[in-house]
Amino acid sequence: MQKGNLGSLGPVSRLTLGGGGLGQLWGRTDRAECVATLRAAVDAGIDLIDLAYRYGEGEAEEVFGEAFEGRPPDAVRITSKCLLGNTPGDQIEARLRQSIHDSLARLRLERLDLFFLHSNIAPDGHPMQRHPDAGARMTAQSDFIATVRPCFEAFVAEGLIAAWGLTGIGHPDAIIELLADRPAPAVVQCIANAMDSPGALKFYDEPARPREVIAAAQANGVGVMGIRAVQAGALTDAIDRDLPPDHGEVRDYNRAGAYRALAAELGLSAATLGHRYALSMAGVDTVVLGVKNRAELAECVAAAEAGPLPDDIMARVDGCFTGNTN
Repeated sequence: MQKGNLGSLGPVSRLTLGGGGLGQLWGRTDRAECVATLRAAVDAGIDLIDLAYRYGEGEAEEVFGEAFEGRPPDAVRITSKCLLGNTPGDQIEARLRQSIHDSLARLRLERLDLFFLHSNIAPDGHPMQRHPDAGARMTAQSDFIATVRPCFEAFVAEGLIAAWGLTGIGHPDAIIELLADRPAPAVVQCIANAMDSPGALKFYDEPARPREVIAAAQANGVGVMGIRAVQAGALTDAIDRDLPPDHGEVRDYNRAGAYRALAAELGLSAATLGHRYALSMAGVDTVVLGVKNRAELAECVAAAEAGPLPDDIMARVDGCFTGNTN
């Protein structure tokens, strides 16, 4: 499999196996199939596995632990995350440390290669901090700078983690500022889809501007993991789980009709077109997959092997969403 250069982490496979499918966030599967999918991904040359407690309340991490029994291939690198929310400042270090230790126990490992803050980072005083989910999901930018980032640096010095990163789904102003600040994250996870849409992960009214986040990462030597290539199912032929009609992913699916028609015209599934589009985006080093079984994995590996989309096809995909903002 082709490699991308993930900032200071160096070469990684152009595809990353995400834990959402392994944790059954994207439709039902079973443990045996998830273990088989993880092993098949590594056999296919995928060497970065992106996990988190929230992917099935530890299920995805337990799948990894079962698949490799504490002895993954040397080339494979593992990430995990902590959704900190607005944890009081004097409790942040303990919360982060416990999250790492709990993840390592489930993974049956002694160190994480990359540890992300899973929270939506909010500029201080921004209205998104008053969202009903703010307590669980939002971390203030000033708290990150004053407390979270020093903790991450200390964990690296201790050898508990090799590097740290940001899940770049917070407000773009905050993420872009933090990418330019020092010490900077090694990696940022950025929305990378044709709609420029975070879907239900967006908790602010302004445009999401993911391409500006990607450009800021490039300018500051920060690796980019592209997430939501198929926008949690909105850029597939059918959403494979039950969602209410006003859900962000359903709204995006409903405005992607022209995109699905284009995919059919090209003889591609909507998911294949979405993954090839994300892999063709400038500045995206690796694309995180949300697959839940070996069949979906095989489709994604084939998409990567097919190579970048021609410029004219990229332009036609973009044209499917001209005038839409997120």
